[in-house]
Amino acid sequence: MFEKNCQIEEKRMAEGKKSMGMFTSFDINASGMTAQRYRMDIISENIANANTTRTEDGTPYRRKVVTFEEKGSHTPFAHVLNQARDKYSGSGVKVTGVYEDTWTEMNKVYDPSHPDADENGYVTYPNVDTVTEMVNLIDASRSYEANATAFESSKSIAMQGLNIGS
Repeated sequence: MFEKNCQIEEKRMAEGKKSMGMFTSFDINASGMTAQRYRMDIISENIANANTTRTEDGTPYRRKVVTFEEKGSHTPFAHVLNQARDKYSGSGVKVTGVYEDTWTEMNKVYDPSHPDADENGYVTYPNVDTVTEMVNLIDASRSYEANATAFESSKSIAMQGLNIGS
């Protein structure tokens, strides 16, 4: 039976299909936790700078956004097609970049006594909406928790598998 399973696995690998090893789920969940933790750090930075009207370059702070992508998604079409047919196509996520939010307008507030006011008395505040950032923070936190729960479940399954022989 073991030899037959090995032959099946060798055939799958020769066809370019991915195997679901014991540690693959750990890697997927860990990459999700790492990505969401980084996202929470950037959201925290946005909240901390919600009233920063002057950065090092003299402009108001701009909200930052984190983008993710599946690991290994830059592959030839044939490989992607094989993965789509294979039920084990996940490989985790990675952070592809942190971008400044240029599509949301900055907030202008009339305050002629402010040192950063323009000639008309308006101060340009960052495009950070605290409510939106808090919603995003809750979303990232829940995603982190989901990955942590899945990691613990995978660990429990692996431990039970190790205890079968004892």
